[in-house]
Order: sequence, then C-alpha cells, then structure tokens
Amino acid sequence: MPEFATQPQHGLHDPETINRESSRWIRAEFVGIPTPAAPCWSPAHADLHRANLASPVRILDWEGWGQATQGSDAATRYAYSLRQANVAARVRVAFPILGSPAGLAAEATVCAMFLQTVARGDNLALTDRLRDWSKQFRHR
Repeated sequence: MPEFATQPQHGLHDPETINRESSRWIRAEFVGIPTPAAPCWSPAHADLHRANLASPVRILDWEGWGQATQGSDAATRYAYSLRQANVAARVRVAFPILGSPAGLAAEATVCAMFLQTVARGDNLALTDRLRDWSKQFRHR
C-alpha cells in the first residue's frame, strides 16, 4: 500500500474521507443496522460515478480522496447505477466485494449517505431503489 494511503503527508488534506464516528451514526440512522464487526479501511476516491470515469481506464476528480471503509468506491458506483438495473447488475459482478461480509460496512454506509441526501431533497429518483437496497442489510 502506498505511504500516502496510511499516513498524512505535509501538504495533503485529511486522508479520512468518511469519518469513522459519522459512519457509525449514519448507518444506524438511515439504514438501521449497527456497525459491522471491524470494517477494514482503505484508500478511496469517494465519488466514483460515470462522469468521473474516462477511457482508457482513468479516474478523474480526486479532490475528495482519502480513507473509507473497504469497498466504498464499489458501493458508490453501485448506488449511482441503481437507476439502470442492467448496469447495477454489471457493477455487482465487477466488484465482488459487494454482497460479501467484507463489503457490508461500505455498502451500508454509502446507502445511508445517499438516503441522507434523499432526506435533504436530492437524488429523489433513487429513493425506492435505495430503500430496497437498505432492507437487504438487515438480512446479511
């Protein structure tokens, strides 16, 4: 793992993109589950959606990168793809951490963050799909 992923360096922003305490609260508040046992944290882009992907394989717009629960980027990509079931299914296949015990914390956190945006009036087109997704966590 690169040094910047584990230690802040002079001149770089705070490397924790999703605050650990906030992630516990948001999962409980919006998804209704406690923090899964010992989630792993790893470097993350934190805003992985179609507009931030370029060809050949390049990821753009890195101002929000930092530490997040392992699988957060995959879960974010999945959340943004929920409007198109065929794309969402392909994302789940491409990122096997989704649906696994290791990815539960990331999926629940990202889903909760999106549900929080819905509560503020954003991402309303995803409301039903996000709620359906959040129900799955209670059974895993």
